[in-house]
This record gives sequence, structure tokens and C-alpha cells, in this order.
Amino acid sequence: MRRRYVWLDHVLRSHEAYTKRYGDHYAAAITYFSVLSIVPILMVAFAVAAFVLAGNQELLGKLEDAITSEAPAEMASTLNMVVEQAIESRATVGVLGLLTALYAGINWMSNLRDALTAQWGLGKVDRPLISGTLKDLLALVGLGLALLVSFGLSALGVGAGDFLLELVGLSGYGWAQALLAALAIVLSIAANWLVFLWVIARLPREKVALRAAVKGALIAAVGFEILKTAATFFLSSVTSTPTGALFGPIIGLLIFANLVARFLLMVTAWTATSWENEKPPTEPAPVVLRIEVRDQPTAGRVVGLLGVGGLIGAGLSRLRRR
Repeated sequence: MRRRYVWLDHVLRSHEAYTKRYGDHYAAAITYFSVLSIVPILMVAFAVAAFVLAGNQELLGKLEDAITSEAPAEMASTLNMVVEQAIESRATVGVLGLLTALYAGINWMSNLRDALTAQWGLGKVDRPLISGTLKDLLALVGLGLALLVSFGLSALGVGAGDFLLELVGLSGYGWAQALLAALAIVLSIAANWLVFLWVIARLPREKVALRAAVKGALIAAVGFEILKTAATFFLSSVTSTPTGALFGPIIGLLIFANLVARFLLMVTAWTATSWENEKPPTEPAPVVLRIEVRDQPTAGRVVGLLGVGGLIGAGLSRLRRR
């Protein structure tokens, strides 16, 4: 079957390469630091919200009134006290969140770059601590900017679509809404394609050509949209019960992060083992045999033989005297 179907042979070779280059181990490390970075991000978000509330007394009053009216009396006082303490310690929470997020983000990027480098079949090189950390930090910032551009393009496409539908008077038609949803998916895939193209070709420790990652980035973009849709259905199905609402998002986040990491590394292995990117095998150097034929012994050999014979003769004569 592998000899008959080239695509099947390619898929199996990429899976073999993914396994030999410890794809699952790298995906587990990426998942760990992905989950670890959520807590400091939430801390930063709470700190930002606390700064906003501290600077807007009217908004803070509305929040406290809403808590008092919705929650029981004892719980309302406790929640209002938590809000006040969060506002007072907003600077400390924000700094700790930023430092922890920086640590988790740099380690996440370092593992991602090492994983992509391994899936490309490139050797792991020793890197200096300070310069390597700075490069990982720059790569993290670059990936964040790329994601912002990607999400911005998707949001701009959807917003412009709604505006155009209202402008031409087609906002109430179902087929127009369906066409707009399809357009939003296409724009999202195009934006994700640009991000994955940069990730697969530029994040490895040694840069590879962009044209080598075009097909792989497109597959990654489509697969990422499928994974996002599946995660949405999963969360909506498990959060219908109290237990699912408590543990469902955590389990869903773990599964989603691991699946995205493994899928990205598999696509990278597929890209690296494609026929276009395979390096031609190097031919071994020809073996040269030198044969020297001598009709007569050299002077050095004659002297050596005479010396050995003299030693043997002296030994035999000594034995006879004894």
C-alpha cells in the first residue's frame, strides 16, 4: 500500500519521524506551560480590572450594589470585602502575575521552538542562557503580535460584513447571514494560515524557507478551526451540569492544549518529510585500494630479518651450553 499510494507513505513516514523525535513528550511540556500560564494571566486580568474600578468610583458602586442585590446578605458582605482587598493589592497581584506569566511564557516558547526544531530533523545546539532567553522572549512577543493581527483580521472581516449587510439591506436574510458566516470562516482560516506559516518556518532554532511550510501551514489552519469547533461543542455539552461546569472547562482546556500541540508538531513532521523538502542522499566516498608489489625485499627488511636471526641463534647456543 505504501508503494502504491505516495500520500499514505508520506503520512506514515511523518508519523514515524514524529515518534522518533519525541513529539508526544514535547507536546506534554507545551501543554504544561500552557496551563501554567493561565493563572498569572488571570491575576493580571484581575489587577487590570481592579485598577479600572479604583479609578472609577461610579462603576465600583454599581458593582457593589449588584453584588448586594443578587447575593445573600452574609455572602454579599464577604464578596464586597474581597473586591476591596483586590483593589488594595492590585499592584502586588499585577506584578506577581506579570513575573509568573513571563516565566511560563518564556518556557512555553522555549519548548515550542525546541519541539519544532526536532520535528524538522535539525540538531539541537547549545545556546547561551541570556541571549537564548532574550531570543525566546522576542519570539513570544512576535507570536503575540501575529495572533493579534490574525484575530484582528477575523474580527474586522465579521464587523465589515455586518456593516455591509445592513448597508445593502440584507441583514434579515438567512442566506446572507450564512454567506457572511462562511466568509468569516474563510477569513479566520486565512489569518490562521499566516500565523502557522510563521510558526512552522520561523520559530525553529534554524530558519527554514517559507515556501517549504506553505502546505503544512494551510493544513494546520484548517485543523485548528476544526479543533476550535470541537472544543466549543465539548464545553457546551459538559457545562450543562454543576459538576461539568466546575471541572469541564479545566479538562477541556487540557485536552484542547494537548491536541493543538500534538497536531502542530505532526503537521511540522509531515512538512519536514515531504518529498519536496527531503535532502538527496549523499553518496559515500569511493574506496581506494593501493596495492604495492615488490619483487625483492627492501634493505630495511633484510636488516630486520638478520637481526631476528642473530637473536634466535644466540638464544639457541646459550641453551646448548646449559
